[in-house]
Amino acid sequence: MSTGTDPGPGPGTEGPGTARRDARLTRQWTTWVPPVAVVVLAAGWGRALPGPVVAVVGLCLIGSVLSAVHHAEVVAHRIGEPFGSLVLAVAVTVIEVGLIVMLMAGGGDKASTYARDTVFAAVMITCNGVVGLSVLVAAVRRRVAVFNAEGSGGALATVTTLAAMTLVLPTFTTSRPGPQFTGAQLAFAAVASLCLYGIFVTVQTIRHRESFLPVVREGDPAGGDGHAPPPTVRDTWWGLGLLLVALVAVVGNAKLVSPAIEDGVESAGLPHAVVGVVIALMVLLPETLAAVRAASRGRVQTSLNLAYGSAIASIGLTVPAIALASLWLPGPLVLGLGALHLVLFALTAVVSALTVVPGRATLLQGGVHLVLFAAFVFLSVSP
Repeated sequence: MSTGTDPGPGPGTEGPGTARRDARLTRQWTTWVPPVAVVVLAAGWGRALPGPVVAVVGLCLIGSVLSAVHHAEVVAHRIGEPFGSLVLAVAVTVIEVGLIVMLMAGGGDKASTYARDTVFAAVMITCNGVVGLSVLVAAVRRRVAVFNAEGSGGALATVTTLAAMTLVLPTFTTSRPGPQFTGAQLAFAAVASLCLYGIFVTVQTIRHRESFLPVVREGDPAGGDGHAPPPTVRDTWWGLGLLLVALVAVVGNAKLVSPAIEDGVESAGLPHAVVGVVIALMVLLPETLAAVRAASRGRVQTSLNLAYGSAIASIGLTVPAIALASLWLPGPLVLGLGALHLVLFALTAVVSALTVVPGRATLLQGGVHLVLFAAFVFLSVSP
């Protein structure tokens, strides 16, 4: 994954001077935007914000998202794949957990489905939106998107197992009325999710690391990393620190604008689940941009690592954390999906398997995933 600080030589570049100048400009604004966003977050926390201030917070949110992408790519380029893909996935998931807990703590009766709506939205966004867009971008540029079927297939199997165990089974269990787990069932699902996540990370980073490395095609630079040299250790630590600051700014400012989102959803007469979809879209935007940028460079495996890794982390870390938080959070915890979302999940699982197994994908597969994602968004608005 490129650091974003040196685009490297290639057709249409304006020369090394322009590249270095653009890199300096990128470093400048991505350095000061996260601290400014945190200051705005601190100033607006716990207050009712008027419309103009909400707009400023929204701009800080967008800037923080773009900064997070830049600094994540700096860290990822230094430590290499597949470790780099874990950086943003885990960091964003930790922030996502904090956001869900904050919303559930102050959301009243409506908060019982926040975790389910947000986690399922994350699965649909990553497995259909991010995967579809990445495949589409790569196929447009190189006709065929090439990736490692073994690694991607294992990641997809982990995603579907985690999603089925935590979001599908509660709909069919009978020990408690409604789509809810009992305490013992929730504890089992949480422990099993953590175990699966730990096994996946071990396989991805240690035992079978080669299965998650980008496929290098003829004519690509060695390793697929482009011409940019790795950042220094100092720059890497600096980038990691700013990445964490940017992610805090993302989730914090998303929390600030969420009341405006909720009010807009209610005034428009939309289902309450739309709030979870919008929040998941905002939180996952850094990973989406990073995945698309990787796909545009022919590193589709990196894009899939980000997509499926984010889905795995979103379930494998969020559900155990929410299960623990439910001990003190008021109200029930509803995890089971309804019939409509069960159908969408089944379609996603089947289509994803057909996409991943060959190790190659074209515009068609990308288009199918994007249509499924569009169906999810549309049916969330109009169930």
